[in-house]
Amino acid sequence: MIKLLVIGNLGKDAILNNVNGKNVINFTVAHTEKYKDAQGVQKDRTVWVDCSYWTDRTGVVPYLKKGTQVYVEGNPDVRTYTTQDGRNGATLTLRVQSIQLVGTRGNEGGNGSSAGNSGYAPQSASYSSQPSVSSPNELTEPMDDLPF
Repeated sequence: MIKLLVIGNLGKDAILNNVNGKNVINFTVAHTEKYKDAQGVQKDRTVWVDCSYWTDRTGVVPYLKKGTQVYVEGNPDVRTYTTQDGRNGATLTLRVQSIQLVGTRGNEGGNGSSAGNSGYAPQSASYSSQPSVSSPNELTEPMDDLPF
């Protein structure tokens, strides 16, 4: 088994499709890494991953907007193709097994530059099945009832 883990930003809004009666959420994730070439010049390399999430849990679709930072994992596949001008190309695809929202691009304030700053604000939507607790004083159930 080969598993691929990707943390990156959505390149465009996710699209919900129905294929043969099954729901599939399609989206692309971009991961950019910085590196230095042989001359010491810093460069960026962006890898785009086409993702397909076959699931009945379609409630996440409204949160999968362009710029949203996500963590996805699943099984990878490389597909090759020939372009119209005869060159060979390849694309990295991922059949998603799980997805987590990490954050969204911050639009408030800022100087428009992200040098040294990630430029991301925490995601407000949470998909945890556990109730959120902000302080120990707000616990309403005894600690003995934890499921582990």
